[in-house]
Amino acid sequence: MLLWVSVLVLEAVPKAVISLHPPWTVFFKGDAVTLTCHVSHIYTAKNRELYQWYLGTEILREIPGNTLKVQNSGEYKCQTQNSLLSDGVTLIFSTAKLILQAPPSVFEGDSVTLKCQANVDLALKNKSLYKNGKMLKILDESSSFHIQQAGLKDNGEYHCAGSEINCSFSSNRIKIQVQELFPHPVLRSRPSWTTSGNQLTLICETQLPPQKSDVQLQFRFFKDGQIVEEGSKNFLKIWNPSSGMNKGPSYYWCEAHTVTSNVCKKSQKSQIHVEVPVSRPVLTLSPPRAQALEGHRVTLHCETRRGSTPILYQFYHGDVLLKSSSTHTARVSFSITLTAESSGKYSCTANNGFGPQRSDTRSLSVTVPASRPILTLRVPGTRAVVGDVMELHCEAHKGSPPILYRFYHDNVFLRSSRPPSGRGTSFNLSLTPEHSGSYACEADNGQGAQRSDTASLRVTVPASRPVLTLRVPGTQAVVGDVMELHCEAHRGSPPILYRFYYDDVFLGSSSAASGGRASFNLSLTPEHSGSYACEADNGLGAQRSEVVSLNVTVPASRPILTLRAPGAQAFPGDVMELHCEAHRGSPPILYRFYHDNVILGSSSVPSGGGASFNLSLTEEHTGNYSCEADNGLGAQCSEAVTLSISGLTGSRLGPVATGVAGGLFGMGGLAVVALLLYCRLPRKAGGRTSDPSRNPSNSDPQEPTYYNVPGWIELQPVYSNVNPKGGDVVYSEVRRIQEGNKHAVASDSSLRLLWTYLPSHGPIASPQPYSAQDSSVIYSQVKAESFLTSTAESAHTPCTPSNPGGQRH
Repeated sequence: MLLWVSVLVLEAVPKAVISLHPPWTVFFKGDAVTLTCHVSHIYTAKNRELYQWYLGTEILREIPGNTLKVQNSGEYKCQTQNSLLSDGVTLIFSTAKLILQAPPSVFEGDSVTLKCQANVDLALKNKSLYKNGKMLKILDESSSFHIQQAGLKDNGEYHCAGSEINCSFSSNRIKIQVQELFPHPVLRSRPSWTTSGNQLTLICETQLPPQKSDVQLQFRFFKDGQIVEEGSKNFLKIWNPSSGMNKGPSYYWCEAHTVTSNVCKKSQKSQIHVEVPVSRPVLTLSPPRAQALEGHRVTLHCETRRGSTPILYQFYHGDVLLKSSSTHTARVSFSITLTAESSGKYSCTANNGFGPQRSDTRSLSVTVPASRPILTLRVPGTRAVVGDVMELHCEAHKGSPPILYRFYHDNVFLRSSRPPSGRGTSFNLSLTPEHSGSYACEADNGQGAQRSDTASLRVTVPASRPVLTLRVPGTQAVVGDVMELHCEAHRGSPPILYRFYYDDVFLGSSSAASGGRASFNLSLTPEHSGSYACEADNGLGAQRSEVVSLNVTVPASRPILTLRAPGAQAFPGDVMELHCEAHRGSPPILYRFYHDNVILGSSSVPSGGGASFNLSLTEEHTGNYSCEADNGLGAQCSEAVTLSISGLTGSRLGPVATGVAGGLFGMGGLAVVALLLYCRLPRKAGGRTSDPSRNPSNSDPQEPTYYNVPGWIELQPVYSNVNPKGGDVVYSEVRRIQEGNKHAVASDSSLRLLWTYLPSHGPIASPQPYSAQDSSVIYSQVKAESFLTSTAESAHTPCTPSNPGGQRH
């Protein structure tokens, strides 16, 4: 081997060492031991220092002397200002009956004594020493066991045991580990490398432990098996032989031993060479190309033309050391697996002790194939909406530039980009519904294109303004129909929530999972006429349809026919008003009038209400009358009203006068007679009032009004039962028209005689007495009431009304 380094027996900073007297670590309780702290005299002679003593981690004392007497168990240490802290010495002060005492440390070659001590009050017959559980020796009276020259064979665990009458005792256990006194010496030279003819110093280098620093060593130097020099010096000076000598190099070694020679160790053999400085190395690459792919292996060769071995070769990437290798050959190789960081300049150095020599640099460019890129779709909000500008960002985290990026939508090429830095690239896309689908990108730097994972995009289309359609079974909406409200947004991503409104009042909602449309059914009543609208909402803002108006057509109810004649009886020449009215039904309503199922005429009422028809009576007009109400949903026919026409006009006076007189006196009121005279005096005989309120359209439909009474006597009302056997009799009311009435034309008062036919099944109300609070009523009888309803078979087929049995004379 080659020679190297220097030898130090003493440490630069000494370490304190503790010795014991007596030299044991185990004592009986009450015994005392003296501790001595030893520091090399080189450092203590100059300064009178204080010694610090520690028990455990606490400072026990700080005294000028280096000794300390103790009697307590624990680990003791010492040090001075100019020394290191000593190793700890553990002392045990035992209360046991039997103890085994041994020194704190044992080195090879030491003479070691183990002592088995019994307490003063214990008289043991015999004592035995055990090693690793086996009896080693029966001790004599001295109770001691001696090891002359300690060696590795003496390592083990020791204890002693003794007995007296009926009792045996065992001591503590002590583990002895024999330590090396000094290591095998190493033969080194100074200088390490010499040229021919130079003087060389050989040094036999070893080191003693601090506890044995006072041991004296002797050294011997050998050349080719012969002792060259012997003594206490550990070095030898020789002249290095010339390199031109024919004789080969000599072998040298040394030996160190104690004065007593009980411990002796020798170094390895070494040769002395004439050293040649190493030449400048040459670095080559294999394969010999300047570019390589990531993952490939490249071998770097460093070679010298001359130089003594061994040579230390070192490889560098830039200024970073990659590897060192010491070899006796002129060439060394080093292989690396290329990564992205492997690009750069490489060099090597060679050093055989005369200073490193560096090669020229070699450049290497590592091409890193593009890694699998990552495609990121970025939109302004949480989801992609039509009209948003979406950014497509593609980036390969590894890859040598330049990298060509390509973008695809459903495998259709969109565009490409080649950023010079090799980092990611982006491009923007204004979204339309057609942009939904799968997106991917590729990264290619010439080493094979790498495609990203597919990113799916769903472009959300805001719901368009929906169209509301109202669907009914027929051509018009009729009460009782089930109307379907159909709301549809022609554009919009599902799901779409549809809401329905009637006059801005929420009706209901329906969610269409696949978009499209939704419906809502409504059973129509008259109250459902009005404005309807719907909304479509897919989370991007509700869209409301245009308002659709609905008019729910109410079928005409069964009309009521009222015949109105001038007097209580109908006579030829009278103008009779036929008034037909349906109390329910959507306008316009067409009214038709029939006499014995022969149509007389018709009238259309555009705004609802009743219609009237005037007829100048003849004797042929006797018969049954009826009317129809038709608003396109089926004609409704009234009940039939029978009319009898009297033959003579003059026959009106007698019954009228009699009836009026009887009625007036029956009430017992001269006041009534006076009232009648008051009402009659301003009128001319045979005169006719022109009161607009008597127009048939403004009259009570159930109270025909007779007017134009020719004279005073004609104003006597005649109360006659048209059908005395029936229950339909309604007595007339005699009223006085107040002056200033909005319907009166003349300022004088007049009397009106009213009569009405009512159905036979209506109840007859009880008479109401005259009330002084109502000055307009002279006498009244509450009428019986009922409603007439019937259903016509056809709008144009004359209906066949039922006859309640009443006749009009």
